[in-house]
Amino acid sequence: MKKSYDYVIVGGGSAGAVLANRLSADPANSVLVLEAGRSDFRWDPFIHMPAALPFPIGSRLYDWRYESEPEPFMGGRTVYHARGKVLGGSSSINGMIFQRGNPLDFERWAADPGMETWSYAHCLPYFKKMENCLAGADRWRGGDGPLKLERGPATSPLFQAFFAATKQAGYPPTDDVNGYRQEGFAKFDRNIFRGRRLSAARAYIHPVKKRPNLRVETLAMVTGLRHSGTTITGVDYLRFGRRRKSVSATEVILCGGAVNSPQLLQLAGIGRAEELAPLGITPLVELPGVGENLQDHLEVYIQYGSKQPVSIAPYLKHRYKPLIGFQWLFLRKGVGASNHFEAGGFVRSNERVDYPNLMFHFLPIAIRYDGQQVTDGHGYQVHIGPMYSDCRGSVKITSTDPLKHPALRFNYLSTENDRQEWIEMVRAARTILTQPAFAPYNDGELSPGASVETDQEILDWVAKDAETALHPSCTARMGTDPMSVVDPLTMRVHGVNGLRVVDASVMPYIPNGNIYAPVMMLAEKAADLILGVEPLEPETDVPFYRYRDNDPLHPPGDPRNEGAATKGIAS
Repeated sequence: MKKSYDYVIVGGGSAGAVLANRLSADPANSVLVLEAGRSDFRWDPFIHMPAALPFPIGSRLYDWRYESEPEPFMGGRTVYHARGKVLGGSSSINGMIFQRGNPLDFERWAADPGMETWSYAHCLPYFKKMENCLAGADRWRGGDGPLKLERGPATSPLFQAFFAATKQAGYPPTDDVNGYRQEGFAKFDRNIFRGRRLSAARAYIHPVKKRPNLRVETLAMVTGLRHSGTTITGVDYLRFGRRRKSVSATEVILCGGAVNSPQLLQLAGIGRAEELAPLGITPLVELPGVGENLQDHLEVYIQYGSKQPVSIAPYLKHRYKPLIGFQWLFLRKGVGASNHFEAGGFVRSNERVDYPNLMFHFLPIAIRYDGQQVTDGHGYQVHIGPMYSDCRGSVKITSTDPLKHPALRFNYLSTENDRQEWIEMVRAARTILTQPAFAPYNDGELSPGASVETDQEILDWVAKDAETALHPSCTARMGTDPMSVVDPLTMRVHGVNGLRVVDASVMPYIPNGNIYAPVMMLAEKAADLILGVEPLEPETDVPFYRYRDNDPLHPPGDPRNEGAATKGIAS
């Protein structure tokens, strides 16, 4: 192993995998990836079988198992947070739902000072660069990128009832939630290819792992940043949990995510000096925004029993597991080959919001992430949650020990707007799930149940039952104001040489949807910024749906717009 590299990437997750591939494409660049978790072994079904996703979550072998501080607006309960402890990061244990977010998310990013080059037109080419959309490439979707995306079949009777019920509730379908119009309901893209999870590591690292200028080390826990003055010169790390090692670098790039990147910054004295000094940390650069602005998506399950035996519940019984394993292992088919989050959608909860603020994932079984069932029979559910909560939290180290988890405070349900959106969300979900299309299946609401009806009862239930959707972000945000941490034109940490951050922590605002796809896009764009190459040309001529502008429901020129009401979205 070399003692010095051009680029040391801290974290082999979603962003780190992209950078490993793109930065090492030039043989002149030496690149080292340090991933604290284990390798994503090809033989491991708990990573690669899509339906096995409940197994890694909560396991010390795959999951860092974070937990929030007692949440003051949720009765003091803590909220469990899974984060990937394996090459590929959380893309190796997540739900495999591929959602870009709404185009207006990136218009919101670009509206902040200094962020003009992060508009939808600037980001779209990088979304397309990374995608191989097997449903077909077009003006909005890529067709030859490394990330192959399959669209969920969503053919079961319960999915068909769900689509019919959304129409009956006044919500029209959309062709593609990642295309011209996000608003509405559709089959979802998933990072699954031929019945197998396609993580960031599988898509970006493994195809280039034999490059002589790329080295990937797993079980390599970075414990600190080496520096000379305000210049970062390398990192210290533990190999196999015990061997202390260090390596020099021209550039260190933090890709540890919204928890670990601010943690390493704070350990190095980069953050709020008045909070670091009492821990015995010598302040290096005063950046009060480090660890602030923490955002996330909270969610609940609205669950119903089914009168008819049409859910996938029977396949959870032990007697079916040999068959599921055989079909997946040898045929890459069957129940094991899907994440079962095959469809859902996005709607606005009221007329005041400009674009969708509520997300729905439909699942043809009543079950929690940890595999717990609420009924021994058949059932179905929607995962729901507001997308743009104005609650803000923080990530704070409490010790100089890099192995100790930092304190996570999300402040869920802390604002009036957030609480109101939760009430609107639950009522919207119930409206859909009680439409006539579900009459042949509806055997009553299992959760929260008939006892939860008033606004306060809904809020009390959410506070007691909600789980994180596992989208922590925004804790080292890009920008040019005093609370920003990262330069949006270079990804460099303000006031520090030789140090950049590229991961979900640099987002200024959480996007609408699962954040895996936006993180990958961000890393694709950051790779060009780091290499100093000409960025991809912004695609200013690609339209997208704007409800406030009374735009047509389909792309301009589509014959389906003729005679259609352009407003068309129930509220």
